[in-house]
Amino acid sequence: MEARLESIPHTEMLRYLSYHGSFLPEEIRADLERCEGLMLRTARPRLVWRMFALLPDSLLEGTDYHPGGEDIRAFLYDCDSVIVMAATLGIEAENLIRRTAGKNLADSVILDAAGSAAIEAVCDNFCEDLAAAFAPRFLTDRFSPGYGDMPLSDQRAIFSLLDVSRRIGVSLSESCLMIPQKSVTALIGVSDRPQPKRGRGCEACGNYENCCYRKEGKSCGI
Repeated sequence: MEARLESIPHTEMLRYLSYHGSFLPEEIRADLERCEGLMLRTARPRLVWRMFALLPDSLLEGTDYHPGGEDIRAFLYDCDSVIVMAATLGIEAENLIRRTAGKNLADSVILDAAGSAAIEAVCDNFCEDLAAAFAPRFLTDRFSPGYGDMPLSDQRAIFSLLDVSRRIGVSLSESCLMIPQKSVTALIGVSDRPQPKRGRGCEACGNYENCCYRKEGKSCGI
């Protein structure tokens, strides 16, 4: 299953830009379209994933990994399997944002929002492909380290399980933030029953006040 990025929703770009106006001036619309095009031409989306049976003690079968926190255990309560995934836009997207910042700060801000919306779109497209492949079974939403009470340190286990650094070129900092920044790791549950959908965005997260991603102006991708 390949990473797909055909377009970047402008509504999501505006959300990352914290734009709340009901009217979108034509010049802003043009800026969004131009920066979307730049990001689409530059990003090199990649992803890796594996599926594991979920044992009764929340251990992923064949591993020594117990997803951390009560929120993820409740989230996966009705599931018998877990898909572990990692995705990135590649260092090319990050370099584009950095280069542009030295020439046009406004464009770099829009490109940063485009990158955040783009990696979310890659993950959404992947989940759509998974849902089609696993039908008639059902998938949960994504759940990422750093969301709710799931510790960010779970990144280390995910990176080891998927060989993320070697396979898609993403590394971890000492504080477990990903490099390049426009990257996401997540767990997705698989169940025989329909799964409830959660609210999206930072405000829906129980870790909103303490989130290390949000404090740096980033997102975990949910």
